Amino acid sequence: MRLANKVAVVTGASRGIGRAIALRLAEDGAAVVVNYKNSGDAAQAVVQEIESQGGRAVALQADVANLSDVRRLFEEVERTFAHIDILVNNAGWADFKPLENITEEHFDTLFNLNVRGLLFTTQEAVKRMNDQGRVINISSGITRANAAGGSVYSGSKAAVEAFTRCWAAELGPRGITVNTVSPGMTQTDLMTEVIPAESLDAMIAQTPLGRLGQPADIADVVAFLCSDEARWLTAQNLLVNGGVG
Repeated sequence: MRLANKVAVVTGASRGIGRAIALRLAEDGAAVVVNYKNSGDAAQAVVQEIESQGGRAVALQADVANLSDVRRLFEEVERTFAHIDILVNNAGWADFKPLENITEEHFDTLFNLNVRGLLFTTQEAVKRMNDQGRVINISSGITRANAAGGSVYSGSKAAVEAFTRCWAAELGPRGITVNTVSPGMTQTDLMTEVIPAESLDAMIAQTPLGRLGQPADIADVVAFLCSDEARWLTAQNLLVNGGVG
């Protein structure tokens, strides 16, 4: 139980990669805050699964693109657990449009959640975070790809990677590590909503390990970064993508 007595906040944890991360951190002994925006029933199902295994968890609603929600979320976390040791910035959204079709709404939707929300979520978390804490930002392998139609989404995730490097420098004196995990193509509801099936087949063919990633593949790497074994890793971007170049 390498995360015993630790408190972890996982944003967007009701499904997909976030759900897998919440379950994995609980398996390692952390008390987990399962954050969700709309999927309350799914978030409660994650909590129940954790509790059924003897863990401790609570589901807390907040839209991390809304700054008043962010502040309320961490006030509730502090009242419930008194402190924070781990923040996993998983909440995010992907949408693709060619340059000529990009609208202000498209830009604002992605940047308000993926960039603005993530920044202020981290700000509120580290105010309450114990020294020797952990911040893990979930980015995407798209930042290294020439992805037509992905400029706004890719740009939002590139900002997250820049945040990671700057925050690692700022928070290092407190022993807080800050790292990025960049998943490759991972089999989630979001992925199937935005990627055509024929594109997925092509991506599998280009992956040395010959399959799509699974949420547990990402969660295991996040759990390692949360542990004491990763104490000398900070400002890094781990590409968890099955070997895609």
